Parts: sequence; C-alpha cells; structure tokens
Amino acid sequence: MASDQGKKRVAVIGGGSAGMSCAAALAQHPDKFSVILFEAAAHICGQAASIDIDESKHGASWLNDGVQGGSAIFRHTFGFFRRYGHEPQEVKLQASFGKRRDSFWTNVFPSHLVDELSQEIKKLGRVLKWIKYLLPILGLMPVKILLRLFRFSRDFSNKTVLPLLALPMYPVPSSERETEPEHFDELALCAQADDAKKLLGKHATWREKFILEGVRFYNDITVTHSDSKYFQSIFENRFQMALCADATTPSRKDQVLFATSEPQCRKDGWIGFQPMHFVHSFPSDPDKIEMGFDCTNYQHQFRSNIGEGNPPQEQDRHVFQTIFLNDQEKQLWMIDQIKEDKIIGKKWWHQWGHRWSHYLRVNMHEVACVSGIAAAYRLGATYDSDGFGEFAEDFFSKYLLLAHGVRYKPNKQSRCIGASL
Repeated sequence: MASDQGKKRVAVIGGGSAGMSCAAALAQHPDKFSVILFEAAAHICGQAASIDIDESKHGASWLNDGVQGGSAIFRHTFGFFRRYGHEPQEVKLQASFGKRRDSFWTNVFPSHLVDELSQEIKKLGRVLKWIKYLLPILGLMPVKILLRLFRFSRDFSNKTVLPLLALPMYPVPSSERETEPEHFDELALCAQADDAKKLLGKHATWREKFILEGVRFYNDITVTHSDSKYFQSIFENRFQMALCADATTPSRKDQVLFATSEPQCRKDGWIGFQPMHFVHSFPSDPDKIEMGFDCTNYQHQFRSNIGEGNPPQEQDRHVFQTIFLNDQEKQLWMIDQIKEDKIIGKKWWHQWGHRWSHYLRVNMHEVACVSGIAAAYRLGATYDSDGFGEFAEDFFSKYLLLAHGVRYKPNKQSRCIGASL
C-alpha cells in the first residue's frame, strides 16, 4: 500500500552506480516516490572513489583509486557526471602491454610482436564480422573458446587479445551498524550480484537467476604506490629502440616521431611515449595477468597542475597502481617486491571475473547504470530520453527487453530530467 501522503516509499539497497542511477531516476518524481538509499560503505558511488595524497610529493592532492576511465559510448555514465557538475576529461590513452621485445606491443608506435602477428590480426577482423552477423550463436561463446575455434595461436591469444579484457574494479567494504526496522512499499536491490543472489535465495525468479548468475567474483588487491623501480621492472614505461619495429611507411614514421618526441604535457594526454595503462602476462602461466596504471600520466588533475607544454614529473614522484588478481593465485604475485615506504595505500576488491558474460549481462559500469534506471522505470519512473540521447535510449530499450522481458514505450510528453536540476 502506498504511504507518505500517497507516495510510494522505495528502499534502494546499494549506493553503487546501479543504486545511484535508480535513486536519481525515482527522485525526478517527488510527487510519486519517497526514496531512501542504503549503503554499507562510508561513501556512495561504488567504484567512483577517491583518496587524499600528498600534493607536495606527487603533484596533486587527490587520486581516483577505484576506476581510471571509461569509453565515450557510456552515455548514461557520462550523462550523470555532467548532470551533477562533473565534466568528463578526455584523454588519449597510451597502453603498454607485455615486457621485452618478444611480448611487447603498444598503440603508440609499431612493435615487433604486432608485425609478427599481423596476419592473425587481419584474421581477427574477419572473425569479428562473422560474429556480428551470427551474434545469437557466436556472441555467447567465451572469448577463449572463440579464439580456439578459429585456430588462433596461443601467442596471439595470450599476448594481444586477453590483456584487452582487463576491466576496472568494485570495492566491497564491510561494517557493523545498529539498525531499526522500516517499512517500504517497494524494494530495489542494487547490491553486488553475488550478494543479491544470496538475499533473494529461493525466491529469485528464473530471470533474476539468469542475470545474477552471469557474474563470478574474485578477491583482488590494488596497491597504490610510488615505487618507480618496481613498476619499471615489470612493465615497459619508457621508449626503447629495441622495442620499436621498422618505420616502413609514412604513418609508422609519424608514430615513431611522436613516440620519440620530447615529452610534453597537453590537456588530453601527452606528446611522446608516456603510457598510462599496463598489462603483462606471467611467463610461467601466460593465461594470468598483472595490471598497472601510471595515474600521474592518466588522471587529469596531475596534468592540470603540470600545465600544457611542460615536461612530466620525475618518475619517483609518479603515483602508480598495481593490481594483483585473484587471491587464489597469489603464488604468482610479486607484491612483496614493492617497497613498504613507497606504498600509499592498499585496497581489497571483491571483483567480478574477466569472463565472457560481463559483456552480455550486468557486469559493466554502464550496464550497471542502465540496470538501475530500468528498475526505476519498472516502478513507474520515466526514462530521460532527452537527457541521455538516442544512442543511450536504444541501448536502454534493448537492455530492458533482455533483462526484464519488457518493451520500452517512449513517453513523448516526459519532461527532461536534466532541465529540472
């Protein structure tokens, strides 16, 4: 029964991207809903977390330590950022994958590995076209199975494709708090998938089971530090001619010229080879990876303080993150090699696995936002088609049909949510 002068009292459980999106959509109808959001952590917004750092040492006073960036096609994610006064900052991503000549490649300049695997790269392009047309069948296969099915080499799989599947993390804090019972008309469960599944138990519908079982979690740890020697020992973060393939075409010459330029800061990144995102495979187990970020190169607050046209900070002032995946395989970790006096912080993460299903179900940040909006839509909120745009609206309608079995009905007279804020 509706309460609070005819309004529905809605409890949103979980203050991550899904919960915040759900609450934001419901809050646009103050005449219909009274919304309370519950979050166990000390902060809301899940992975959108920041920490304080020493500006005198590192050149900035804060650091985004939960997520580093996102694709421009994440229209709902960036729509929310803009709506609440946080303009996304564009960056031209420089990646560095692998260590040493035989396994290194980058998107900045030509490498020997890419030349050696050029035929398989072309083959992958053809395979992706087949997958596009046969999506209902091939699109549901795990990436590893697809690579084997089309007879790609292990080097191509382990050194080029699988490192690209590395994704950002979600934290799971825990705390003890006194509680009092409250009564609500509706419940939007926006907790992590494994927690939601446990809470629903035998009451979960087949559709809820299908969605929630698409996510598998592992325990990882992120170490934020300034140990440049450790970072350089496991990743290639400086240009070396030994890593560079021959500049045989004008475009390759331009790439080499750019990479070898004197490093200079610019608003959207760097001139010169200044990589930000790193992945390397373990020689003893090529299927397993270690991830890293040079946050000083990546995050805009550092570049803003450095200033356009200026050289980068000394390596010892850089802030790095090294991410050690899956504590069940900690025998591979080299976490003990990071100097204790260089460690800024450590965070454990209850992270979804890097599996095929996170592209299809609810295991991406953007899809989490959409899932929260979809829950609000099912409760009676309108979708902000004007605020998010046609591309986002099309994505939302497809998600709603897949996850909820409901067809989206555009409301031509719905108000623009953003205009009311």
